[in-house]
Amino acid sequence: MKASLFLIPVTLGDTERRRVLPDYNRDVIRGIRHFIVEDVRSSRRFLKRTEPALNIESLCFYPLNKRTTPSEAASYLVPLDKGEDVGVISEAGCPAIADPGADIVALAQKKGIPVVPLVGPSSILLSLMASGFNGQNFAFNGYLPIDAEERAQVVKRLESRMYEEDQTQIFIETPYRNNRLAKELIRTCRPSTMLCIASNITCPDESIRTLSVKDWARKTPDLNKRPAIFLIYK
Repeated sequence: MKASLFLIPVTLGDTERRRVLPDYNRDVIRGIRHFIVEDVRSSRRFLKRTEPALNIESLCFYPLNKRTTPSEAASYLVPLDKGEDVGVISEAGCPAIADPGADIVALAQKKGIPVVPLVGPSSILLSLMASGFNGQNFAFNGYLPIDAEERAQVVKRLESRMYEEDQTQIFIETPYRNNRLAKELIRTCRPSTMLCIASNITCPDESIRTLSVKDWARKTPDLNKRPAIFLIYK
């Protein structure tokens, strides 16, 4: 059987593994010795928590981040040429979704390497499922611009697209900027626009709430340092 590139989801936050990850994932992990990871330390922790019997020191980790060169990324796939499976692990949720793992997957596809996505939590899909918004026509826009004026223009453009195309708009922000973004959405969007704010999805203190921008203005939640995702719809 040809060696494969396995995309291995991780938990969102400190969620108990068995709540969101099937046992099959653990079976796959047991057979892999090479891992392409966004962060070595957190990936080692995740693997040890998932399968305590693993000898972490015997595993090979290849960091994939903004500093990884194309030639380095290509070299990470060498074990596959030798018949050894390789796993890709991101920091939260599913690899290759809002994550540098997509570059590795693209290389594997070009080389004809089988790519196997494993089942796991995606904050994008989970928040959309719970929002009450259009799940047949939606767009994930990633991070918004840091510049306040540019960000406001993008929000207005996404809101217009949402009304014109009947399309749910989804975006994220770094946890320490969440409060600022929430206030800007309330200030920028139409009062009647519906806003879903989902934070700490699958964690014990999970919160997924959909209200109009007008209603959110009465009590803006404190999202500081809480992983969150934002959705707007009409």
